[in-house]
Amino acid sequence: MCGIAGFVGAENPTALRAMARELAHRGPDGEGFLSDAKRRIHLAHRRLAILDIGGGAQPMSLPDGRVTVVFNGEIYNHRNLRSELEARGHRFATSHSDTEVLLHGWVEWGEGLLPRLNGMFAFALLDRAGERLVIARDRFGEKPLFWTVKNGEFVFASELGALTKHPSLKGTGIDRLAIQKLFAYSFIPGTRTPLAGVQRLRPGSWLEIDVSQIDHAPLLAPVERSYWRFSILPDAAPAGTKDDWAEELDHLLGKSVSARLESDVPLGLFLSGGVDSSAILAHAADTRDPKTIDAFSIGFTEPSFDESRYAERVAKLIGCNWHVKICDLDAVRSELVALLGRIDEPMGDSSVVPTSVLCRYAAANVKVALSGDGGDELFAGYDPFRILGLARMYDRMVPRKIHQAISVLACRLPPSERNMSFDFKIRRGLRGLSLKPSMWNAAWLGALSSREISELFEDEVDPETLYEEAITTWEQSEARDDANRTLEFFTNLYLPDDILVKSDRSSMLESLEVRAPFLDNDVVEFARRLPIDVKLRKGVSKWILKRSLRNRLPDDILHRAKKGFGAPIARWLRELPMPASPRTSFLNQRVLTQRWADHVAKKCDDRGALWIWLGLDARLPQLAPWDDRL
Repeated sequence: MCGIAGFVGAENPTALRAMARELAHRGPDGEGFLSDAKRRIHLAHRRLAILDIGGGAQPMSLPDGRVTVVFNGEIYNHRNLRSELEARGHRFATSHSDTEVLLHGWVEWGEGLLPRLNGMFAFALLDRAGERLVIARDRFGEKPLFWTVKNGEFVFASELGALTKHPSLKGTGIDRLAIQKLFAYSFIPGTRTPLAGVQRLRPGSWLEIDVSQIDHAPLLAPVERSYWRFSILPDAAPAGTKDDWAEELDHLLGKSVSARLESDVPLGLFLSGGVDSSAILAHAADTRDPKTIDAFSIGFTEPSFDESRYAERVAKLIGCNWHVKICDLDAVRSELVALLGRIDEPMGDSSVVPTSVLCRYAAANVKVALSGDGGDELFAGYDPFRILGLARMYDRMVPRKIHQAISVLACRLPPSERNMSFDFKIRRGLRGLSLKPSMWNAAWLGALSSREISELFEDEVDPETLYEEAITTWEQSEARDDANRTLEFFTNLYLPDDILVKSDRSSMLESLEVRAPFLDNDVVEFARRLPIDVKLRKGVSKWILKRSLRNRLPDDILHRAKKGFGAPIARWLRELPMPASPRTSFLNQRVLTQRWADHVAKKCDDRGALWIWLGLDARLPQLAPWDDRL
């Protein structure tokens, strides 16, 4: 795992080193630089050494200089690809570097390499023979990559903070619509970022810069191209029975876990005691002696947020080395503002707090950890999947005026500080039902309604624009039912733009690599062919996954109620000082001040919007110090 950065433009060693220095937490084990003066291409790399410690330094080039790459990630099928390439006449200089596979693979297949890769990656590759610079990102966007064209220069980096160290970014302001979407979704969806004109490369995409005419023509913004996108295949169910499918899923997940256990440094697993992380541990015990497996959990003194007893049960059942840190969440509270200032981009997901605590705890012992990310998205594990039928019935039968009256009454429910409390779910659910079905999922996740966002920004916000990504995902789906369309929303938007962002930033702050076996190519391809009624079956979420694990884990683990990985943000916000600086003056301060006062007085639960405000106040001035609105 590493950090990469670079640009196409005038040589500037100071800027290149500043960009790399900003990524030091992603790669504390070394750094490397390359400048190709002829093509005006400049590359930087920070290394977290995981595989081929001695031979994997970057930037890495082929001996003939045709191709150079800087790479962040892991290619889990690198050994198979290496064997295939050697059979075609390629000769490798390293013993088992997955980075070198990218170089030879590009020479052999060009962009056809991308769909062959099974792993997580973001890389920049200089193809001197083809006179082009290519940047690419893995299928789900496990590894981040941002880019922009500013003042005639193309700039890219693993994080926004590194990108802004390039002088062409000076004067870049905030993207107002992106911030509005942050309040609408609780994350920024798609290609937008908080910085105007700066884009996030889509998962499963790549783009190229033609450097053959770099001195003779203005540099134009490149066109993003897709090599893969997740979608449900509604008429492609595998052959066999449901039990056959469960057995195949068990086999594929086992292969995925085994591939992700390869490491030249200490490796462990995250264990919450939920189905997904428990499944990863159970499969790891097939490959390794359980007594050599380290599993890391955190528990909390607040009962409604604590899952440690379930993690302990699974750890004892498997027989692994279990490490648990019991946290007093009030003690963690003091670190909140500092954490929000360190996380690369503002996010509305407050579970970044316990995730960061877990990553710090694990990183004291290992450099790699396996997680259960992706299981909920692929197999319909979230609450909205179970209420879609009721939502449709409500939408058809309840007149708009009655719905508005019910919403008013729901707002009067006393707010609870418990994790995923009943009043919280009711208010969020009713907010979504005020909109068209294509907007439901985003509204259920979001911190504010479109009307409230209009008030906050003192500008009329069009819901069709605000929820454009959710609408497009819903309407372009080939699925014919709400549940599969919802699954595509969570997998194409929520997973890459929230869950994986949170996982990557939290782990990389601690120089820890996190791997997600559920996102293996073969597991995903099989999952997208499975009918929805084996994922959500008679009210049981992730039915087929649980079926596949029935001989590995007990029923009380497989069928216990889902508990989100959260923190008592509602209570903390009542005890934290309100942001007093004018650093978010583009927002209506009167509205925010009143929301904060009402939340403190327990007149309402405004945890989502106020958490986002704290994050914007802590991070935006560092990303866009030139914007006079901050």
